[in-house]
Amino acid sequence: MGELHLAVRFSCANMFNVLHMYTMPLLPKMHYVQPLSVSQLDSLRYQAMNVVASRLSRAEPPLGREVVEYMLDHDSHMWSMRKSKANFLRLTNVMSWFVAMSRLLEAIRTWHKPVYSTFFVTAFMVLVLVPELIIPCILLTLAAMGLWRYKSRPRHPPHMDTRLSYAENVHPDELDEEFDSFPTSRSAEIIRMRYDRLRSVAGRIQTVVGDMATQGERFQALLSWRDPRATFLFVILCLLAAFGFYLVPIRWVVALWGLYYLRPPKFRNRLPSSAVSFFKRLPTNADSML
Repeated sequence: MGELHLAVRFSCANMFNVLHMYTMPLLPKMHYVQPLSVSQLDSLRYQAMNVVASRLSRAEPPLGREVVEYMLDHDSHMWSMRKSKANFLRLTNVMSWFVAMSRLLEAIRTWHKPVYSTFFVTAFMVLVLVPELIIPCILLTLAAMGLWRYKSRPRHPPHMDTRLSYAENVHPDELDEEFDSFPTSRSAEIIRMRYDRLRSVAGRIQTVVGDMATQGERFQALLSWRDPRATFLFVILCLLAAFGFYLVPIRWVVALWGLYYLRPPKFRNRLPSSAVSFFKRLPTNADSML
């Protein structure tokens, strides 16, 4: 007696057709010509889930309805602390590239490595004086990065990742909250504790949303004449800048701005710039809120 191993290999007869599929729409044409509303999509999704669950419940061996609901993400719109943390970590991983680039630019800007800073300033001036090289250089850089990462490409198909799902360090109460019914069937003390925890999380989100709204209102206040002196200064600066950009070629403006931004720390001032100070003095609606 031995074991029988079955290997399945997926192959294609025409690679061009496979590559062409990447440019095709995901859904049939009618889904885009006459799109369904959100409520209709939810209703169809619920009906399809009921059909699948009823058929699989009559199979041998039968499959429970809760398994079908979990596999079809029936409760994807429900709150889950575990999923929120997992999505936050996913967003952090996406933004890590931008954070790394900003740190690299800050290191070049502060001249911690003079050789790299000098090379960057030279390359910046070349691209500004010869702008025809900007787009080809960007595309060549992206192509080089793709070829460089080819050797570290994933070797295995994707699978359920417990670390990505934040299932390894999840608190038991968070799992109990995730699998709780709707409406809840837990005691009042547990609900009060979860409500307080949700309030703390929502408070942080509320603060971030408020800060974003404040910055947007400051941009709107530039031309709203809510602060007449600030709007007057902004209008005068726009008129002067319009004449300046008309008389001076744009490449020289960008070159001067780049040299000013990348100047060595010896020629810097630790105080905020005049533009930042002017922007932070603009009025917002945050002071008018209760």
